[in-house]
Amino acid sequence: DILSVASKNDDGIISIITDGKSLNKIDINSLEKSESQAASSESIIRGVVYRLKSLGYKIGGFNACVTSDVLIGSGLSSSAAFENLIGIIISFLYNDGKIEPMELAKAGQYAEREYYGKPCGLMDQMASSIGGLVYIDFDGEMISYNKIKLDLSKHNSCLCVVDTKASHEGLTNEYAAIPNEMSKIANHYGKSKLRDINEEVFYKDIIALREKYGDRAVLRAMHFFEENKRVCECVEKLQENDFIRFKSIIKSSGDSSFKYLQNVFSQHNVNEQSMSIALFMTEKILGNHGVCRVHGGGFAGTIQTFVDEDYVQTYKQSIESVFGKGACLVLKIRKYGAMKVM
Repeated sequence: DILSVASKNDDGIISIITDGKSLNKIDINSLEKSESQAASSESIIRGVVYRLKSLGYKIGGFNACVTSDVLIGSGLSSSAAFENLIGIIISFLYNDGKIEPMELAKAGQYAEREYYGKPCGLMDQMASSIGGLVYIDFDGEMISYNKIKLDLSKHNSCLCVVDTKASHEGLTNEYAAIPNEMSKIANHYGKSKLRDINEEVFYKDIIALREKYGDRAVLRAMHFFEENKRVCECVEKLQENDFIRFKSIIKSSGDSSFKYLQNVFSQHNVNEQSMSIALFMTEKILGNHGVCRVHGGGFAGTIQTFVDEDYVQTYKQSIESVFGKGACLVLKIRKYGAMKVM
């Protein structure tokens, strides 16, 4: 969770203290992009408030105290949580809580891309703003989503996230290379996205594509085609209450991420492969008691595991012997997203 107590002020200044640290104050009359504040919390605040203002929402100054236990730089979407927090404060202090979750998410993505400088998608922001388990279809501007009911306890299962203690910071270029390489393949066919090209044509042209764009771009495109199918099957199996098959798809997805999407470790620092170690050790510890995969954007940060409920403490103790006490977080999927708490 990331939580805040906030109140309006009349001086047009956004003043935030986060876990005891005062951020630079933001003047709502001066929200233009600041290169000196790129890749900072201040850039996110400016970007979110600017975007909401440009969409016609009312803005104003506020004072806020913020605390968070979302791991920073670990792939758990701490930036998306912070973006939605700023948006929900503006929504309730100045817009009667009428800014919809999708608008909050888009404002967050805008801030992260245009002000912070990270070419992110919209998934993290939407998951944070909507809450629960969410199936999202990113079809250009026609984004649709549905919430999916899932009670892990009914399947004798828990969701754990393991912090490998390796930060995402400094890996933006690695992350950005994935959509960039996929876009090159799509552009080859006059399209902007892989979802708009014919998969059969892609495989017929594979020799020419390898020669022109390199094997990694081709492998990442292969992953994309198969992953889209896996997402649809995951939703189908959850709706059918087939959790065993759901877990097997999660494992296949993680294996494909490692082998074909290649987002488990940085190729610029092959001596740092903490997530590879975590995945291997998790599979060794769990055996038939669960499945695991890379979590988030990858390259560093966290892995996720679905562990049999009666095996969680065994797994937690064993994996923490490798990554340290407190590295394994046993989580719950909250059904609420960004909201005002009465």
